[in-house]
Amino acid sequence: MVKRIQIDRVEPSAYKGMFTLEQYLQESELSNTHKNLIKIRASQLNSCAFCINMHTKEALTNGEKPQRIFLLNAWKESGLFTNEEKIILQLTEEITLIHTHGLTDNTYQKAIQYFGENYLAQIIMAVTIINAWNRISVSTHKPVEG
Repeated sequence: MVKRIQIDRVEPSAYKGMFTLEQYLQESELSNTHKNLIKIRASQLNSCAFCINMHTKEALTNGEKPQRIFLLNAWKESGLFTNEEKIILQLTEEITLIHTHGLTDNTYQKAIQYFGENYLAQIIMAVTIINAWNRISVSTHKPVEG
């Protein structure tokens, strides 16, 4: 893989802005489980090795079961995820793959009924933030840490 710029080194103020968003996410009401599922699933969809590596380690540290991580990309068929988590994963997929059909009215309505406006807004922000991180890492070939 060709070595590319690392934005954190050449444009640290841009990273500072991203970390401000990340701080917002850490202070949100989202549970660690929800944040982990969002971050890992979006990173899988975006093929972001750096973020998959980072966030699976975080999830394990936060008590996530390895089997759920192993089966996350087959969440619809696994039966290991709650209805609440399934809605979050569907939101994550539809927002991450927004170019295909966007966030559908059906998914939005289920989410708003289940979570309410504030929690849904935080989910949308979490998906948006990890997608931005994924795009930075994939574009720059951010090296995977051991």
